[in-house]
Amino acid sequence: MREMSIPEQNIFMDKQSGKDFNRPQYKKLVKKLKPDDLLYVKSIDRLGRNYEEIQNQWRILTKEKKIDIVVLDMPLLDTRRGKDLMGTFLSDIVLQVLSFVAENERTNIRQRQAEGIAAAKARGVRFGRPPKPLPENYHSAYQRWKAGAITGTAAAKECGMPLSTFRYRAEIYENAKLL
Repeated sequence: MREMSIPEQNIFMDKQSGKDFNRPQYKKLVKKLKPDDLLYVKSIDRLGRNYEEIQNQWRILTKEKKIDIVVLDMPLLDTRRGKDLMGTFLSDIVLQVLSFVAENERTNIRQRQAEGIAAAKARGVRFGRPPKPLPENYHSAYQRWKAGAITGTAAAKECGMPLSTFRYRAEIYENAKLL
């Protein structure tokens, strides 16, 4: 976009997934568009990854907002050219194919991601932050709490951890003793 000398304030980039069009920067872009504006999109999957929504948004942008769209990596998707019936027909076919490919790719990415996570878990890979080691006084505080000598809040404070963490670790501790 910068190579095409598009002013910085007219470049909109969302950091979240294109699974739908409920994205802050996309909404801001649509509000800013006026009839006869020209919208450059790097590729159709940067616009979105949902077949029906891409079709719907394309219609809203071109018919209701009355703007032209140029998809940079697909020269056939340039609404400035071919405004006759044949040009519109060809653009619609290309748009439908690319919308399908974009959604299909999103589905494949999610499937590969799920398979990768499952394979990693099967190999014993743990996700998330590693747990902090228990403080040295945890076992004595736990025993006194279990015996009713102190409250859970007091035991957690003694160990320097939130009550929810103390209880969570107590459950793990109890389960480990059962094994």
